[in-house]
Amino acid sequence: MFHKHGIRGVGIDAITEAAGTNKMTLYRHFESKDDLIIECLRATACSANAMWEKFEAENPGDKLAQLHAWVRMAADCLMSDRRGCDMANAAIELSEADHPARQVIKELKEAQRERLVSLCRDAGIGQAELLADTLSLLLEGARVSLQSVGAEGPSAQFVRMAEGLITSFRAR
Repeated sequence: MFHKHGIRGVGIDAITEAAGTNKMTLYRHFESKDDLIIECLRATACSANAMWEKFEAENPGDKLAQLHAWVRMAADCLMSDRRGCDMANAAIELSEADHPARQVIKELKEAQRERLVSLCRDAGIGQAELLADTLSLLLEGARVSLQSVGAEGPSAQFVRMAEGLITSFRAR
């Protein structure tokens, strides 16, 4: 529900109705809506980790192939889900610096960055941090473009751009 309607757009009544339960039961499991949001974001983080593990398992020992698999996975996620990244959307909606979910968002984004930097480094990219950050920003921009102008816009070029970046950085 948060993914489809936004965190602020979903109230406790809608959550309990969709879950087929009542507020008392919900609050028995979660002290607040914020706690529920945090658990939902943690589940998103687990799903993201599973995707990393999948393309690592499919390309054991071949870090460059894993990097290309990351690009394909990112493109598949991008084109299959027009609502964008749950973490990025939550970061925008929960703009208060002290919101408890912001720490979960920060931890996942930092972990993903570190994983991508390591993958770029292990694939033999000399400027691994720069490539990882460039690919991350390209993906974030493609997500916004997809929401703004649709699949025919610049986001349709994500794979070509990402692969071009990898080729360019490998040639340095």
